[in-house]
Amino acid sequence: MMADDHLEKELPLTETHFLVMLTMVQPNHGYNVMQEVEAMTQGRIVFGPGTLYGAINNLSKKGWIEMVEQDSINRRKIYQTTPIGRKLLDLELDRMSRLIAASQNYLEKGE
Repeated sequence: MMADDHLEKELPLTETHFLVMLTMVQPNHGYNVMQEVEAMTQGRIVFGPGTLYGAINNLSKKGWIEMVEQDSINRRKIYQTTPIGRKLLDLELDRMSRLIAASQNYLEKGE
């Protein structure tokens, strides 16, 4: 449980970090991440290259994603969420689920 306590200090994740890590649970490259996030959020979030590649650099430094392949033909770097990154996604989903449940209970009392 100590490891989880340490990781929980990283929460909440920014929406950008959460979405990038989520779309990299399977190996993925930047351009595809931009498309998937736009589709997943129904156009609410559209990453520009600076935002996306800044997040990729930040997440790589933290060890939450890693480059797993470099495609020399298309010059694409393929990234994947690391086991630590995956654990953070699980912790963040649990945190959000508890927040939603508490919020719904709170609102129902007010009706």
